[in-house]
Amino acid sequence: MTETAVPYAGGGPAGPDGSFPVAAGDLVEAAGHPIGSGAIKPGYDPRLTNEDLAPLRTQKWGSYNIFAFWMSDVHSVGGYVTAGSLFALGLASWQVLVALLIGISIVNVFCNLVAKPSQQTGVPYPVICRTVFGVLGANIPAIIRGLIAVAWYGIQTFLASAALDIVLVKLFPALAPYAVVDDYGFAGLSLLGWGSFLLLWVLQACVFWRGMESIRKFIDFCGPAVYVVMFLLCGYLIFQAGWGAIDLSLGEVTYTGWSSVPVMLGAIALVVSYFSGPMLNFGDFSRYGKTFAAVKKGNFLGLPVNFLVFSVLVVVTASLTLPVFGELITDPVETVARIDSTFAIVLGALTFAIATIGINIVANFISPAFDFSNVSPQRISWRAGGMIAAVGSVLITPWNLYNNPEVIHYTLETLGAFIGPLFGVLIADFYLLRKQKVVVDDMFTLDESGKYWYTKGYNKVAVIATVVGAVLAVIPVLLGGSVAGMHTAAQYSWFIGCGIAFGLYYVLAKRDTLVAASVS
Repeated sequence: MTETAVPYAGGGPAGPDGSFPVAAGDLVEAAGHPIGSGAIKPGYDPRLTNEDLAPLRTQKWGSYNIFAFWMSDVHSVGGYVTAGSLFALGLASWQVLVALLIGISIVNVFCNLVAKPSQQTGVPYPVICRTVFGVLGANIPAIIRGLIAVAWYGIQTFLASAALDIVLVKLFPALAPYAVVDDYGFAGLSLLGWGSFLLLWVLQACVFWRGMESIRKFIDFCGPAVYVVMFLLCGYLIFQAGWGAIDLSLGEVTYTGWSSVPVMLGAIALVVSYFSGPMLNFGDFSRYGKTFAAVKKGNFLGLPVNFLVFSVLVVVTASLTLPVFGELITDPVETVARIDSTFAIVLGALTFAIATIGINIVANFISPAFDFSNVSPQRISWRAGGMIAAVGSVLITPWNLYNNPEVIHYTLETLGAFIGPLFGVLIADFYLLRKQKVVVDDMFTLDESGKYWYTKGYNKVAVIATVVGAVLAVIPVLLGGSVAGMHTAAQYSWFIGCGIAFGLYYVLAKRDTLVAASVS
């Protein structure tokens, strides 16, 4: 069996190039579960370790794998609706495109920042958090991120189920009354909606349970499939309305000159908030990267390039719905439903539903699986962690979190307020204090002499900075509807939380002897 070197910054028998030899052969699937791929050393504490969390033996992802991940992440009904909503803010189309490009470029830079520690060490996000929060304190960001992923998992399942509802009503018109929530509904969802939601919930769980080779094949299909359907849909609308009907402004332009700047900044912030979840735990995927250069290339292709093309396609398609159907439609599933062809409706709606399932499994099933497994590695396996997320996604009634533009923005702002501080603390610690150096072995020990033990396994400085950042960021969100000026501030909840936590952690950590000892 051949020997392969994996970047390694920790103690133990590391080679002169900062790597250690391991046996190659354990397959790491794209966007997948590292079954048997974690290198568990004899000294690793079992209370902190299982094969899912341990440093990878092999890192096989190239730039295409990262690009495919982002393509699946962007090409969802949620991504379509979010991108389309920005073109209805009252800005000129070029201003929206500029805001989109700036926003996604910020996401690209931040993803590169958060990717490096995990790619360098081969461990997922919740494990790398042990360096800053402590070996036990890392459960705090893991639980927060896990709960946020549960919310997104439910939201994306709901959006996919809405596509399935359209197919069912089109094929079986007698089901139409059961799609009306006021007549046949419970907890804000229609009877048909419940059926579709639970069906997709079970299907996603089955795909997840079958293993990562099945998931890899599934997501390889999802991203490109949506592009095919969207280009076909756009072509159909152009054929119906003509090229002259294309208008990149989805609403009346109400902001010009300097008055448009705050709106553009809000749009930029919304883009960052939308991607804040997968951006924070991107280390769960960058850990598989062959090299950091491959990860950066995949990020560039999958984020700025892909998102800009996708957004232009979204706005062109949406703008053509006005002359063709007589009203502006920013939901792709609704657009497909208006086509006078059962085959087209079934094909389009099922493709969007399947694509949403793909991103859901990749971004919102795998990550909480790692997060919840990190809480108790001995008791919670990767699969068990994923099923915890699946059950929780039903209990939060996600359709109530994403059922109109106002609620969408409120949901994104609230999630951003909690994700931002976690990001800020991690980046300040890894880049400013540790100078990108991590001792891998010490992330898997409960020995009090370990660098990341701090005080009983917790770094109080990181906890304080996170709590303060989150509280100050969420206040504008909660008071946005009643206090003047708070609504505008709420749009920047992620930036507020990230900036405050970043600065506060750096200032406090420089004065803390335990943090200083962990860095030396």
